Order: sequence, then C-alpha cells, then structure tokens
Amino acid sequence: MLRFVMRPKQPAQPDGAEIPTTLLQPGAARFWLAVLGAGICAGIGAAVLTKFLELVQHLAWGGSGTHILEAAAQAAAWRHIAVLLGAGAMIGLGQFVLTRLSTGNGIDITAAIWFSAGRLPALRTLGSAVLSVVGVAMGASLGREGAPKQAGAVFANLISDRGGLSDEQRRLLVACGAGAGMSAAYGVPLGGALFALEVLRGMLALRLVLPALICSLVATVVSWIALPDAPTYQIPSFPYSGTALLLAGFIGPVAGLVSVAYVRAVAWAEHNRPVGWQRFVTPVVVLGILGVISVKYPQLVGNGSDACQLLFNGGIPAATLLLPLLVLKPAATVLCLRSGTPGGLFTPSLTLGALLGGMLGYLGSLIWPDTSLGLPAVLGAGAVLAATTQGPISAVVLIMELTGRDRSFIAPVLLAVSLATLVSRTVEPRSIYDARLSDKEIKERLAAREPSPH
Repeated sequence: MLRFVMRPKQPAQPDGAEIPTTLLQPGAARFWLAVLGAGICAGIGAAVLTKFLELVQHLAWGGSGTHILEAAAQAAAWRHIAVLLGAGAMIGLGQFVLTRLSTGNGIDITAAIWFSAGRLPALRTLGSAVLSVVGVAMGASLGREGAPKQAGAVFANLISDRGGLSDEQRRLLVACGAGAGMSAAYGVPLGGALFALEVLRGMLALRLVLPALICSLVATVVSWIALPDAPTYQIPSFPYSGTALLLAGFIGPVAGLVSVAYVRAVAWAEHNRPVGWQRFVTPVVVLGILGVISVKYPQLVGNGSDACQLLFNGGIPAATLLLPLLVLKPAATVLCLRSGTPGGLFTPSLTLGALLGGMLGYLGSLIWPDTSLGLPAVLGAGAVLAATTQGPISAVVLIMELTGRDRSFIAPVLLAVSLATLVSRTVEPRSIYDARLSDKEIKERLAAREPSPH
C-alpha cells in the first residue's frame, strides 16, 4: 500500500544564498577569481577613461586638463559657445550610432541589476561610457563617474559569462564592478563598496560585503598606477561645536526636501529623453544654451567638482553668486539629461548639496558671525548625496574618503545625513538611480528590499 506524505513547503532560499562565503564551498574558486578579475578590469577602465577625459578637456578648454573651472573662467566667450555646440553635435551623432549597436535591453545599470540579473549590452554600454566622457570633458553638467561605473559593470558581466556564474552571483558582481569603477575613479574603496551594496544592489548583508570590498580595493589599487592616491577635496579641519550641530539640524531637513524636488526633476528628464530626429537636435540646442550662460557662470561647466572644492573652503561666500548657482547648476544637469546626454549624477548631486549648504551657511552667519562657510557646504553635500541616492551609510563614508577627514565633522554630518534621508524617504521612495524605472518596477524593487514578514 502506497502512502503519500505531505511534506511541508520548504522556505525559499534568502536572496544571495548562492554567494560563497568561504573558499571551500562548491564553485567558490571560480566566483572569487571573477571578483578579482572584475576589480582589475574596473581599475584599468577607470584609469583609462579618466586620462581620456583629461585629454579631451585639455583639447577643448586648454589648461592642465584637470581643472575645467579654471580653464573655462579664462576662456573667451566664443570658446564657451563653440565647445558646447560641438559637444551637442558629437552627442547627437554618438546617440545615433549607439542606437544601432544594440536593441532591446537598455543600458541602465540599476534596472539591469534588478530585472535582468546584471546583463548589459557590452558595446552599447561601453560606447555610452566613452560618449559620456567626451560630453563631460567638453562641459556637459553631468558627473564623470558614470563612465567608470558603466565600464566596471560591463567587465563584470563579461567575466560572469566566461565564468558561468549564476544569476545571483552575476547580479552581485555587476553591482560590485560598477562600485569598483567609482572607487577607482575617486580613490574611495570603502565608499565605493558600500555604494555598490547599499545603492545599486539594495541591501547590506554580511555575505555580500566581502566581494564588494575586495573588488573595490583591487580596482582602487590598480588605478593608482595612473591616478593620484590623494583625497579628491582638500579641506581644513573643522572644530567641533554646538553651532555645527545646530546647523546640521537645520540643513538636514531642508536638504531632504530639496532632494525630493531634484529626484523628481531627474525622473522627469529620464522619462522625456528625445526620440527620433529630436535625438540629434536637442543636445545641440541644450548644450548651446548652456555655453551661452556659462560665459557669465563658468561654474556650470563640467561636473561641479572644482566648485565643490571652492565651497568646501568657503571660497564662494557671496550670496549674489550662490543663489543663482543654486538654481542654475541643478537645472543645467536636469536639462543635459533631458537632452539625452549620458553622464553620472554623483558629483552634480554633491555640488547641489554644497551650494545649498553654502547658502544656508551664509544665512546662518547672519546669526552666528563666526560660522565657517566651508562646514555647511560639507554638511549640505553629504545630506543631499544621502537623500538623493537613498544611501546614508555610503554617503557618510564617501564624504570622509573624498575629503580625507573623519572625526572633525562626523557628528554633524551623521545628523544632517540622517535627517535628510528620513525626510526624503518619507516623501519620495525613489533615488536618482531609480529615476528610469516605472512605478511598477519601483514597487517590485522596494518589495524585494524589504524583509519577508513570514
């Protein structure tokens, strides 16, 4: 007599269970070699793309090729207009070529990680990375980290193919590769690893931390062959005070609300990119207008890194300059995205926060005359970065690594970041990296990030 026994339903394996946590598990050697390979390739890619950006920037604007604001401030008006018009024409032509390299799967890293197990069209994504470098070097108001992130993600995806990795391993490796590209470009190994997990992969779990750390570390060390091993921003040590905490408590919520508006503007731009013949005309028009305005406001040119350096040192104290830049810089970034220009959003978000913090610091100095104008800029940068990426932990670490400072501002930065993230997350669940996703995809991603109640 046959007896049928009903077995209890086995619980689903937790997300990431296939990731080897030791060297003795089945397939561990293949996975860890893939992590090392992705780190090496991401480091080389970041170094090559950074040097290429400096070359294009030097050819377009003159100067050293590393400080676009200084070169743009000294350039004649005709050069501003000619360079930006040329950038628009090259981007329009480049987009035409890219659309013929690949069809179907897009090139958004976040969507690829969450909905395609990290699979990316290699030629189109690398082509977009190169086009991004050209656009930013010639003055588009976007971040230069977009290209190293894309390159790192593509290399990780190709290595996953070669190594026969599972979808879950590929998903993690592509996130690690993208984070490693960012780590190498800015020399931020810990921040880049946390960014890969917290922002791109959407979870911080012990089984995922070690691959991200190793990949980012290897990429950063490899990039030091060609890139400097030094903080991106040189800032003074800010003494701890109760005033700093009061400023942080004021800047944090304001930064959260501003971040909501910025994320929604980015989402609008991403969902309204030009199509058809407009793909060729819109970049020329938008970047041409940017060229005209940049004659008076050269701070609008490029990713904003040089402007951040000035703000962190209190070098833009005049409200008559801070206020228009606070409006024009994010507007330039959003319109560049709307035109179809590829590029990153990390440094533009940092710049928006620094401008906001600088402006609020100026207002604070009317009450507390001895207030440093640099510290509010740092607080604003960290707060907006955390709120727009929905990654508070990675934002704090990135601010420390980018400036080479830690305890001199850790308490006020933590307060500003926490308040900004709480406010923004209450109003808007999306980050700037979710902007391309549909409402349905946003719900699916949020559901996947939350722990199961069962």
